[in-house]
Amino acid sequence: MTDQAVRVERSGPVSTVFLHRPARRNAVDGPTAARLAAAFRAFDADPGAAVAVLHGGGGVFCSGADLTAMGTERGNRVAPDGDGPMGVSRLRLSKPVIGAVAGYAVAGGLELALWCDLRVADETAVFGVFCRRWGVPLIDGGTVRLPRLIGASRAMDMILTGRAVDAAEAGAIGLANRVVPAGQALVAAQELAAQLASFPQACLRSDRASALGQDGLDEPAALAAEFAHGQAALREEAGPGAARFASGAGRHGSFGPRGAGG
Repeated sequence: MTDQAVRVERSGPVSTVFLHRPARRNAVDGPTAARLAAAFRAFDADPGAAVAVLHGGGGVFCSGADLTAMGTERGNRVAPDGDGPMGVSRLRLSKPVIGAVAGYAVAGGLELALWCDLRVADETAVFGVFCRRWGVPLIDGGTVRLPRLIGASRAMDMILTGRAVDAAEAGAIGLANRVVPAGQALVAAQELAAQLASFPQACLRSDRASALGQDGLDEPAALAAEFAHGQAALREEAGPGAARFASGAGRHGSFGPRGAGG
C-alpha cells in the first residue's frame, strides 16, 4: 500500500478502489473526497471495467468525514449541487459497486457503505451513526438509503441512538449482504465482483437500473420503466443466452462456466 489516499487496482474486469489514510482512520477530507469521486467516474467510463470494490485499508473501512479538516482549506465540500461531502454519495453509476467492510464504517463511512450496491462485511465490521455525538448530520444519503435498505424502524433506531451495529446484526437486518471471517472481506468482495462481471452485462445493468429507479414510482410507471430498461438486453443478450440454455447450459440452476448467465 502506498501513501496515496485513494488508489485503484485492476484485475480483469474488477476495479478495487482503496481508501488509505491510516493516521485519520480513513476519514475523508475534501481532497480525498474529490479523489474518490474521480476514481469512480473513471471506473464508470472505462469499458473494460465491469464491477468495482471499495475497501478501506488498515482494518478500518472509513470513520467518516475528517472533522479536523472542518474550517480549513482541506474541508469537505458542502453545497446542494455537485458532489457530496464524501465525494461519491450523489453519483448514480451505471455499474455495481461492492463495499468490502472491515472495522469501522461509521458516520460518513456508513454513508459510503450504503452508497455501494452490496456490502461484504467481515466479523470485525462495525456500522453506526457515530456522528450523533458531535452534532454532525447525515448529508451523504444516510437518512435516505438506510431506511430503504433495512426499514424505517431499524434505521430510526440507528439514526437516533448512534449505537454500534456489529457484523452479525448487520447481516441479520440486511445491512450486510455477506458476513465472512475476519480478514476476508476484500477477497470475498473481489470474488463476488468477479462473479457479477462474468454475467451478461447489458442485462445485469438494466435490471440494476430498474431496481434503483423504481423507488417512488407507482406500479404502472415502474413496470413501464422496467420494460424500457430491458430492451437492450433483449436485443443483445437474451437470444444468445437462450441458445446456450437450449444447448444444455445452466441445468439444475448451475452457475458454473457453462451456465454463467444461463
